[in-house]
Amino acid sequence: MNDTELLSLRILNTAIKKNASDIHFYPFPDKTKIYFRILGKRIYMESIDTKNYNLLLTYYKFTSGMDIGETRKPQDGIVTHQDPPKTYSLRLSTLPISQLESLAIRILPQEKNLPIDQLFLFSHQLTTLKKWIKNQSGIILLTGPTGSGKTTTLYALLDTIRKESSYQTITLEDPVEKRIQDVLQVQVNEKAGITYQTGLKAALRHDPDVIMVGEIRDKFTAQFAFDASLTGHLVLSTLHAKNTKGTIHRLLEMGISQPDLKQSLIGVASIELLPIQLNNQIIRRAAILEMMDSKCMENLLKGETDFHYNTFQHLRRKAYAYGYITKDTYTQLLQSTK
Repeated sequence: MNDTELLSLRILNTAIKKNASDIHFYPFPDKTKIYFRILGKRIYMESIDTKNYNLLLTYYKFTSGMDIGETRKPQDGIVTHQDPPKTYSLRLSTLPISQLESLAIRILPQEKNLPIDQLFLFSHQLTTLKKWIKNQSGIILLTGPTGSGKTTTLYALLDTIRKESSYQTITLEDPVEKRIQDVLQVQVNEKAGITYQTGLKAALRHDPDVIMVGEIRDKFTAQFAFDASLTGHLVLSTLHAKNTKGTIHRLLEMGISQPDLKQSLIGVASIELLPIQLNNQIIRRAAILEMMDSKCMENLLKGETDFHYNTFQHLRRKAYAYGYITKDTYTQLLQSTK
């Protein structure tokens, strides 16, 4: 094992030990700073010589199947990391900056994560989600910013469906972040002509009961997903939106008609992760869900304002009242939403 491999192993194992979700390499001419994202916060860890970073970058490009000679265009790749007895999938992404290249690594554990009943702060929200996935057709959307737990929640829901029903389940993902037993997972590869649109067409010919679309990125994918839900399939997907109301407005902007929304949309769950404290220490993050079902959505589309659903503001206040989050965290959340 050479020096570059040893450096990679040290950085990765340190990140895993600290439960980091991401590693950021921030290069300068002489030094490269390394940051870890831990419980949602970006934390500076150390600096290394940029000449050593360039060797490390070349090593990662080679092992993940990127073009080593390409430095002017962004690239991405995937490599497997073993930290016995656990296995991790590393999602790598490069970005050209001022004659250098930045590197970001997302760390994706391949073993089972927390069970679904431990993902959410309030158990009644899980009960609602489980009711939603019992529908045989329609579409369920999970929304939120990058890193909010949308994909983790999707996988947990698919695993619940798999255990409770013998359904033909097909996923379209970019990339496939975690392998799920008894689920057909399709890797979106636009270079090979496998887009979300072509993948959906092929999946529908494969007699699925449940389809998971990793992300609705454009109006064509949105329309296809809604069409699939209208023809007797249960569709699960994600969308980038700030909250549930914003999700409905985005779908309308993408050209989804109000009749299609009313007929197809089972519910929208916007996700936010809160740092949970125990004995004055933050032990992990748990999700709160701003949930809007079809009835609330219809009231929204009618322009009514007196319908009730639990907003993020209400849920944060409840988490603080129950002692799940600190006063400082609650205050920061209030300020960040102003």
